[in-house]
Amino acid sequence: MALGLVPVLLLLSSGAVVGLTLGLIGGGGSVLAVPLLVYLVGVPSAHVAIGSSAIAVALNAAWGLASHARLGTVKWPCALVFTAAGAAGAFAGASLGKRLDGTELLALFGLVMIAIGVYMLTFKPKLTAHDVRLTPESAAHLLPRLIAIGAGVGLLSGFFGIGGGFLIVPGLVLATGMALQNAIGTSLVAVTAFGLATAASYATSGLVDWRLAALVIVGGIAGTLIGTRANVRLATHRRALAVIFAGVVIAAGLYVGATGLMRLLATS
Repeated sequence: MALGLVPVLLLLSSGAVVGLTLGLIGGGGSVLAVPLLVYLVGVPSAHVAIGSSAIAVALNAAWGLASHARLGTVKWPCALVFTAAGAAGAFAGASLGKRLDGTELLALFGLVMIAIGVYMLTFKPKLTAHDVRLTPESAAHLLPRLIAIGAGVGLLSGFFGIGGGFLIVPGLVLATGMALQNAIGTSLVAVTAFGLATAASYATSGLVDWRLAALVIVGGIAGTLIGTRANVRLATHRRALAVIFAGVVIAAGLYVGATGLMRLLATS
């Protein structure tokens, strides 16, 4: 697609929204990336929107991971096992997603957005939990859970081209019982890897527009900085922010799903 002044500004704004959400509530911005690119920017191909947003989401997540690594909140052994299993799932999911018609993929994406929004309203993780360590003694219990849940989350992440932060964080808590602050930091390893795996799969099929991705990344960096600062000031209202964002995700999911369904009915 041609990149005039208006598309460039819309791409930067879309990236800023994604980064702002990631910085403000710790995840979820990638769920909005594909609808923003398709319906706001006007990217004609859902597959190109997924491939281009995946690389942007991965690099924005890596930016956040660096901060969490400095704070020592990342459980690296758990992160590496979960991520390895999930990356394989992401490659498989991306391959399946590319086989679907773009309209069908958007319709299903809308349903997933609604499900994630509802889940955000009901998921209430504990802020503290026991200290989790993947050791030879705990491996028999932790490894099967990390591998199974990681592969499942990665499959969904690759299929729909989302970073999967809102799936990965509860997945890590479910698999290990780690504290929320550790799950958030640890999840960014997987978000980065899943995004790169999805982007690589789409790039090999020529479904990444690097100009779009670069502009979303630039906007995302600025949005992440703003969102992170706002998060510090609004730390006591994170639940309210999550509820508001869940409402936005559900509303967007209804729109995306309904639009995809109407297109399917029109072509049938």
